[in-house]
Amino acid sequence: MDDQTRIELEAAAFRALVHHLMVRRSDVQNIDLMNLGGFCRNCLSRWYQEAAAERGIDLTKDAAREIVYGMPYADWVAKNQTGADAQKQAAFRTAFAQNVGKPG
Repeated sequence: MDDQTRIELEAAAFRALVHHLMVRRSDVQNIDLMNLGGFCRNCLSRWYQEAAAERGIDLTKDAAREIVYGMPYADWVAKNQTGADAQKQAAFRTAFAQNVGKPG
């Protein structure tokens, strides 16, 4: 497979993942994604922002999040985010530290 085809396939897979999380499974909470998979929508938006920066493209955190969430982050949170119990929060702190770094 040539590089251009690989890049196009990777981009299509990314778009499918974002669509799946945005449209089909907006009920899946970020905390559950992080606890089970070691990443969440915020990670995807950060990776997108970092990829843009590597190419000299200035993309804000909010703009990257809007690409991944399909709307402003605050709107998505208000529409879709639910509370998390103490057990999920503790698991999140562990998963975040292992996969991202120290929680801020």
